[in-house]
Amino acid sequence: MLKLTVREGAVTFAVRALPRASRSEILGELDGALKVRLAAPPVEGAANEELVRLLAKRLGVPRRQVTITAGATSRHKLVRVDGLAAADLEQVLARS
Repeated sequence: MLKLTVREGAVTFAVRALPRASRSEILGELDGALKVRLAAPPVEGAANEELVRLLAKRLGVPRRQVTITAGATSRHKLVRVDGLAAADLEQVLARS
């Protein structure tokens, strides 16, 4: 089960990023984190930008509402999505 933290109108969760994939996609949950393939290399923030783009599109929120709060240079990241309820996030991710 994906571990979510809800505070101040935002949902925070862990992401396990797999850069340099053939396509970007959300794979599901792994050890409490969201496992995501990214079709971008981990160079000059390209993979982070792709992660923000993918999550914003999938969750139906503007990019500015998706922030990587920790782990910008790691495969293990902490992502915050402002203005989204935990139930909405779980519903969208359940369709992955």
